Amino acid sequence: MVDEIPFPPEISTLKPLSLIGHGITDIEIHFLQIKFTAIGVYLDPEIVSHLQQWKGKSGNELAKNDDFFDALISAPVDKLVRVVVIKEIKGSQYGVQLESAVRDRLAEVDKYEEEEEEALEKLIQFFQSKYFKKHSVITYTFPATSATAEA
Repeated sequence: MVDEIPFPPEISTLKPLSLIGHGITDIEIHFLQIKFTAIGVYLDPEIVSHLQQWKGKSGNELAKNDDFFDALISAPVDKLVRVVVIKEIKGSQYGVQLESAVRDRLAEVDKYEEEEEEALEKLIQFFQSKYFKKHSVITYTFPATSATAEA
């Protein structure tokens, strides 16, 4: 459960994917925490064979390791991110938050170039006319055979 929203331990796509992490997006305004979305990350259990060099490391060590994150993202296995809306939000607002977070992360690792900007603009355009009520679900899939996400 993430903020009273259930995330099943497994989701089946072409094959079963296991829940490996979850959390929320939020903002604090005048000491008041406003929660926007709950997020679950699902991966093909086969990912373990691609991450052997980090076996035995603590979660805290891995969370701060860019090489681990790169290996996790680039591993040729199916990945899925399930986002559940906690607080109603316009698609345009969600898109701005998504754009800012993704752009900042890519720029931080010097991977934000014209191709990434164009892809991000398409994603933001997709959300522009949407409205997400509480418990709306947004699913991002990253098939093992694809280099890009599908929304």
